[in-house]
Amino acid sequence: MRRKRLVKRVADRALAAAGLVVVSPLLVGISVWVLLESGRPVFFLQPRAGKDGRPFHMLKFRTMLPNAVELGRELGLSDDPFGVIPDDPRITRSGRWLRRTSLDELPQLWNVLRGEMSLVGPRPDLLEQVANYTPADRRRLAVLPGITGWAQIQGRDEIPWDERFRLDAWYVENWSLALDARILARTFSQLGRPDPEPVEDRLNIERARASRAADE
Repeated sequence: MRRKRLVKRVADRALAAAGLVVVSPLLVGISVWVLLESGRPVFFLQPRAGKDGRPFHMLKFRTMLPNAVELGRELGLSDDPFGVIPDDPRITRSGRWLRRTSLDELPQLWNVLRGEMSLVGPRPDLLEQVANYTPADRRRLAVLPGITGWAQIQGRDEIPWDERFRLDAWYVENWSLALDARILARTFSQLGRPDPEPVEDRLNIERARASRAADE
């Protein structure tokens, strides 16, 4: 198993380096589009929890208005300021296309090259969410987070969070190089599909409320 993990790490970085070279013209084109449409910043940099809960800054193309979190609170769109809702008015035109094609995630190849992420693994959560994890939830932190993962090919934002935790735990327990290859193949086959209908993150909302109440 240790040898297979080493193969995964080497393959991750080699494929990420090659991918960055191949898609560099696309990265430049998307950057110009985002800049011309809604200004700076082009990239969205956000602290996330990596392997064993260690924080790192996840990189992606910005798909929402620069003041999306503040605007969400002002408009009362959701109890979760970091979540999205159906037909979210904060998502830009370029952002809708990037989300539908998943090209907003391309900059995370840099996170993979740095060893902070893997091509395949559980999606990295916000630090605030990880602080409220149960012991069972923390099982997903046993591996590097991924650009894509088992839960993503099962439905992405359409899946409730408790189901995502279950799927990620299954991935950790059943990991193999063949499973990673299967997930990557399924990910490419789903590119360009209709944007998923997001499910409001009630689990993390309630956990955050309980945590705040305990601190008061």
